Amino acid sequence: MLQLHPSDIKDIVLNGGVIAYPTEAVYGLGCDPDNDTAIQKLLAVKQRPWQKGLILVASDFQQLLAYVDESQLTAEQLEFAFSKWPGPFTFVMPIKAQVSKYLCGEFDSIAVRVSAHAGVQALCRALNKPLVSTSANLAGEDPALTAAEILADFTGKIDALVLGELGEQRQPSTIIDARSGKILRNGQ
Repeated sequence: MLQLHPSDIKDIVLNGGVIAYPTEAVYGLGCDPDNDTAIQKLLAVKQRPWQKGLILVASDFQQLLAYVDESQLTAEQLEFAFSKWPGPFTFVMPIKAQVSKYLCGEFDSIAVRVSAHAGVQALCRALNKPLVSTSANLAGEDPALTAAEILADFTGKIDALVLGELGEQRQPSTIIDARSGKILRNGQ
């Protein structure tokens, strides 16, 4: 498995590769959100049903506009999300019609986060788009917290490991429904 810095990962992701990378709290698995084959590979590696949907992480909200239907959100709802970003808050927002079912699962919404993690931001800036994000673990198992765990669990299954440090968070992000304001998962 290749072990690369965030700036060196662009070609792997844009050519359909699946990567592991450090996030705010745990290692994540990611791929190009516009490549259904890559998303299906990620889901197979994780043994996660597509119906559950996935999260997109971005370096800024502009990167999410191809996926989020902001016309279905009020200015106040958007301002609330913006007040939490960048940071460990994931918002469930309405999707645009063309968003892949492999991203949104069986929902009419998608979970999105503007990350404050320097490595995630560097990845998304290098790609000039968001990255699919799901914890690096098999469904039902604990997420990987070290590069050694990634190498042990995912060698031969993914294309690259992004080098870097985990952030300071010890819990996954808080997930909030952007329309209702309801907390769906309490993180931090």
